[in-house]
Amino acid sequence: MTDTANNKGPDLSELRRRIDDLDQQIVELLNERARVVVEVGKAKQLDGTPIYAPDREQAVLQRITELNRGPLPPKTLQAIYRELMSGSFALEKPLRVGYLGPEGSFSNLASIRKFGASVEHLPLADIRAVFEEVARGHCDLGMVPIENSVGGGVIDTLDAFIDAHVYVCAEVLAEIHHNLLANCPPEEIKVVASKPEVFSQCRNWISASLEGVQLLPVASSSKAAEMAANESGMAAIGSTLAAELYGLKIVFANIEDNPRNQTRFFVISRKPAARTGQDKTALMFTTTHKSGALVDVLNVFARHGINLTNIDTRPSKRRNWEYYFFVDAEGHGEDETFAAALKEVRTHCGELHVLGSFPRAVDAV
Repeated sequence: MTDTANNKGPDLSELRRRIDDLDQQIVELLNERARVVVEVGKAKQLDGTPIYAPDREQAVLQRITELNRGPLPPKTLQAIYRELMSGSFALEKPLRVGYLGPEGSFSNLASIRKFGASVEHLPLADIRAVFEEVARGHCDLGMVPIENSVGGGVIDTLDAFIDAHVYVCAEVLAEIHHNLLANCPPEEIKVVASKPEVFSQCRNWISASLEGVQLLPVASSSKAAEMAANESGMAAIGSTLAAELYGLKIVFANIEDNPRNQTRFFVISRKPAARTGQDKTALMFTTTHKSGALVDVLNVFARHGINLTNIDTRPSKRRNWEYYFFVDAEGHGEDETFAAALKEVRTHCGELHVLGSFPRAVDAV
């Protein structure tokens, strides 16, 4: 007689019963949490506190990550809690987030990953429209791309900040994976549509795989997907979300040249974010018209021990040969050291605008 009968594995029905019991407890606890969230919403309405608090969001995610002992990976737990917070926003007050549309764009994907499925994600015609809708209060928040790890700064967003009346209140790092989407075999594809920035991020793959195919630049990758769904012989380069929304097949997946491709987004709001102790600040300035003026500005930050993590430039479009510099620096605008540095920097600038201080993003969503 073998020992098989004595060495049976765990009883599946018993394990499932335990899961059912745990699910019941989880649902009860989630609803208990939701009842507290409703009270939080009432308190916020009384004192005028914004529904979305980036500092609180970061504190919650950091705390649950520290509490986690596995086997769930931190990223999974954070995704669960982002959806929890999304449901909390809906209980406190419906939250509307504007983004560069149409649906299925990478901005849409970043917005969903950041704020979950329970808030309203509103597609808008262009990046400037996102700024305008937030400024006039039609959207509570806006999701705008600021730079890509391969393609660099996003010109439309930088230009929109020049006349903006909003604050940067958060940043989002999103992993970007490009896919060739179509409803026809690869050999029947005659035209491929997408954003110019997307083409640049897939340059090597396009050169090797799309010889003789016309590249059609359009305003967004989701617009490209919409076109590909309606025109024979056309494909698009876009997200898996775009494929799902527009009924396209993924012909080739992950065709970006850099597998670590990321886009950094800013979340914009009408109100600034509170200090967390792990912050960055976005600045925009022009320098005075004298030799070495930009060096003088950079030296101020160096003397105060402030690290600059990004610098970009755009023509002011107000006066010929005048440029705006865009800088991200570590620290919060209300920090004593940072405030002292800004006071000194102003003496070397024609204009200086603090676009906003925000919690530093650590992990990609």
